[in-house]
Amino acid sequence: MKFSGKNVLVTGSSRGIGAEVAKVLASYGLKVWINYRSGAEAADAVKAEIEAAGGTAAVIGFDVCDEPAFVDAIKTIIDSDGEFSYLVNNAGITRDKLALRMKNDDFMAVINANLTSAFIGCRESMKAMRKKKFGAVVNIASIVGETGNAGQTNYAASKGGVIAMTKSFALEAASSGIRYNVVTPGFIATDMTNELSDEIKASFTAKVPMGRFGNPQEVAEATAFLLSDHASYITGETLKVNGGMNMA
Repeated sequence: MKFSGKNVLVTGSSRGIGAEVAKVLASYGLKVWINYRSGAEAADAVKAEIEAAGGTAAVIGFDVCDEPAFVDAIKTIIDSDGEFSYLVNNAGITRDKLALRMKNDDFMAVINANLTSAFIGCRESMKAMRKKKFGAVVNIASIVGETGNAGQTNYAASKGGVIAMTKSFALEAASSGIRYNVVTPGFIATDMTNELSDEIKASFTAKVPMGRFGNPQEVAEATAFLLSDHASYITGETLKVNGGMNMA
């Protein structure tokens, strides 16, 4: 896959889908900045795996909800590499509860971690990238942001907000040569899903037309495509990686 830029920041990339995105992007020749909030050892392990495969990576720890820290992180990247080419807003949390039992704190914590942090990243990337009239951002949302899900009112609101917000950024940034797109994963096999019982896994799989969970690499490759030069005329789009669960 072809990339005109040289580096990428992937938030929440010490594990799960974010870690796979970091590895795949490094395999295509980008320098990957691996972000973590806690768990420095896991981030270092991802870095070591990338370097063992011949890639280039650096670790940068900060809380994506901390606006000054996010701003400083992008400045650190530019000071180090002389550019800031790509961003993947992947970091996020869940605090699942039925809506009747959900406290405001549970709602706002997820909104801040999943939506507000992505807004900060999108805004700051635009500031940095428009100087070169080049750049691309991919926001990792979720099928839940498209369909809703019982027990995840906060998560659905945050991810639905990411989808809508991305379209607005795409409109504002197009004249500056910056693209903003979204990937919405469905059921993806990660450490979290591996802890589910076989019965629950089977019930989830039954909802997927392709008859299986996706894997993190499939999400990562979709993300890489949207960042790459091959998607140079694509902006404001939502790429569904869900095995056919939601075709609307």
